[in-house]
Amino acid sequence: MPGENLSRDEAHERAALLSVDGYEVVLDLRSAVGESDEPVRTFRSLTTIRFRRTGEGTSTFADLIAPSVNAVTLNGRSLDPAVVFDGARIALDDLADENTLVVDAQCAYSRTGEGMHRFVDPEDGEVYLYTQYEPADARRVYANFEQPDLKAPYRFAVTAPEGWTVWSNGAGEQDAEGVWRFAETAPISTYITCVVAGPYHYVTDSYTRGDLEIPLGAMCRKSLAKHFDADDVFLITKQGFDFFHDNFDYPYPFGKYDQAFVPEYNLGAMENPGMVTFREEYIYRGKVTQAAYESRANVILHEMAHMWFGDLVTMVWWDDLWLKESFADFMGSFANAEATRFTNSWVTFANNRKAWAYRADQLPSTHPITADIRDLEDAKLNFDGITYAKGASVLKQLVAYAGRDAFLEGARRYFKRHAYGNTRLADLLAILEETSGRDMKTWAKSWLQTSGVNSLTPDVTYDAEGRITELAVLQEGDELRPHRAAVGLYRLSGGELVRYARAEADITGARTVVDGLAGEEKPDLVLVNDDDLTYCKIRFDEGSLATLRAHLGDITDPLARALCWSALWNLTRDGLMPARDFVSVALAFAGRETDIGVLQMVHGWTKAAVTLYAAPAWREEGGRLLADGGLRELRVAEPGSEHQLTWARFFAATASAEADFQLLEGLLDGTAKIDGLDVDQELRWALLSPLAVHGRADEARIGEELALDDTATGKRHQTRLLASRPSAAVKAQAWAQVVESDTLSNALVEATIAGFVQPSQRELIAPYAEKYFAAIERLWGERSIQIGIDVVRGLFPGLQDDEATLAATDTWLSEHAAAAPALRRLVLEARDDLARALRAQKCDGSAVV
Repeated sequence: MPGENLSRDEAHERAALLSVDGYEVVLDLRSAVGESDEPVRTFRSLTTIRFRRTGEGTSTFADLIAPSVNAVTLNGRSLDPAVVFDGARIALDDLADENTLVVDAQCAYSRTGEGMHRFVDPEDGEVYLYTQYEPADARRVYANFEQPDLKAPYRFAVTAPEGWTVWSNGAGEQDAEGVWRFAETAPISTYITCVVAGPYHYVTDSYTRGDLEIPLGAMCRKSLAKHFDADDVFLITKQGFDFFHDNFDYPYPFGKYDQAFVPEYNLGAMENPGMVTFREEYIYRGKVTQAAYESRANVILHEMAHMWFGDLVTMVWWDDLWLKESFADFMGSFANAEATRFTNSWVTFANNRKAWAYRADQLPSTHPITADIRDLEDAKLNFDGITYAKGASVLKQLVAYAGRDAFLEGARRYFKRHAYGNTRLADLLAILEETSGRDMKTWAKSWLQTSGVNSLTPDVTYDAEGRITELAVLQEGDELRPHRAAVGLYRLSGGELVRYARAEADITGARTVVDGLAGEEKPDLVLVNDDDLTYCKIRFDEGSLATLRAHLGDITDPLARALCWSALWNLTRDGLMPARDFVSVALAFAGRETDIGVLQMVHGWTKAAVTLYAAPAWREEGGRLLADGGLRELRVAEPGSEHQLTWARFFAATASAEADFQLLEGLLDGTAKIDGLDVDQELRWALLSPLAVHGRADEARIGEELALDDTATGKRHQTRLLASRPSAAVKAQAWAQVVESDTLSNALVEATIAGFVQPSQRELIAPYAEKYFAAIERLWGERSIQIGIDVVRGLFPGLQDDEATLAATDTWLSEHAAAAPALRRLVLEARDDLARALRAQKCDGSAVV
């Protein structure tokens, strides 16, 4: 039988054969605590599935990944686990019209964040559990039919260690025997069922709207409780419920609404109905910027949108993953901007989320928003910038194209028509055609069923008096699409760059004349896609580009300024603007950037410009410019401000000279001070990091810092810093821990890789390029897909940025044509990043200094 990688064809065949009436899942988690002499610590999972045969055929299979199965019973008939269970599937033959399957198994606790993850808090020794399943890891916890279109109601019962509390999707209570029993859920898919268990710190509240009352809960580890600002989490939650009820006209359908912030989480969050899980890094242990709170609010609202888009109405198969993720990504920013204090969320969307989309859409693995998902490995890799951010960008374009009212009315009809069901693209398009009167099939063909990003460039002619005679927009790309876009004209006035004219147009074909701007005075800047209505790469005419080099910081509108930053970065990545020129613009104007989220993005881009895209001969000088510029802005930033904190982190990340290190050491030991800068524990780790990378902080010094912060977060920082030290022995140990051993948890694998890969240590890690290509196919076969992704992406020798590494990558690809498609995709993506870097370095090297 095939293994763990369920194919689309198999799923469709099974869905045609059967329907599921319900699950009863009984878990015994008392084995989570105490000593264990098992090679793999396990828990008992007892599952009863009631299902009907609705199609032709008498054989199928159930999914289960478990170390062992104690018993399997089908319709009262005992099946031999040694015969029917192959480690991933249970063969089921001689099906009746109505069937009852009972599976008694020993399932494994996870260290990888997949399935039932077990975490021991180093601060107090407490054990915490949570589940994470998407796309298909519920089968690691209980036997099931693991595909999204076989929805069913669930009843969970959980026995837990004494003193623990257990949560699941439905409301629960502990009975007289100490078993936690939970209300039956509405019909939902396997991947959004959930169990959270342990001595969590739990806070409650409620949301009331007319006759609707939703119990609210929020939880975290006890040792994080002192940092937990649950009041703000509840505030955003209530604002979100107001927004979605106002706009969706469908009451929240899943009873209670708990939100758990859990350790060692692979994702940002997961939309389990009634029991949403988040990475606990959204609980801030020190001072952070408003951008961090905005990001958390966006994630809270994204997951809440999923209660309707994804949970109430679910895609048939992962081909239409966008039906939930694109909508949730769009609605998260939409709700944030209109319902919370983060009214500039569309600026963050334009500058941050779209950067993710632009990168993904230019990789060789780019795909249409409605993707061709052959199997579960494909599905896992398609939780990407296209499915999320490009899809959300296209929905923003759809709102401009069809109208806001038509879009929201379409959503309302979609929920009511398909509640608790499964849908495909055609189901949504039919409803949007009803509400908008537009031809959605043509729109979908251009935007959802093709890949790639268009570039839009202004083409302007002027008369003798300097007035516009014609302004056209040139569109480039493999697929020319219809864009509803605005063009803004800006001029310098009183030291500010302000918009004085704007026109919207439907951009179609290779060249479109924009009516309404003829006769306007000559602008200093022409901004195509002003107000960010469409999804495209913005290009500039020569005059506009010269204006931005000299006056980007003078743009008064924060969204227009963010769009210009993003456009300049795209030019740099595309090898059309020397990296050193981007650095020059950033050093000139980043200090004037008022939007803290945009500033943080610019900082990241500037570091990448020097590390990846600058000519090797200029890297040292570029790095020095960044450190000097960072320190300069740090010293002039308003004391105690979030800008000061952001510049402090940037300076630490770019520090490279003796004077830099002395200042960092002084800030850590208290002999140096910058007015207003609070050096809390999180900032201390940031200041210590470059000292470890450059050999100024040894194992003992890092251990001293851990003693000040002997927590789970502190342990991750310590692991990263230990692996970052400039020593061949250190690198060998880090490599062995990640590649040759699987004892580290997912969080510590991530931390070790982050420490291992340091731009200033290119020569030190060069020998591992050959080892990487020798190891990755074996590793992919041995590890879970999440760990495989982390290692293959994280350890690719991209810092060995020369033609030899490109050739070695091509050799591996040619010699491993039969390797897993998902593994080949990761290597192809890394190769593309490397080739892009080499092209950009060539552009930078040819720059006139």
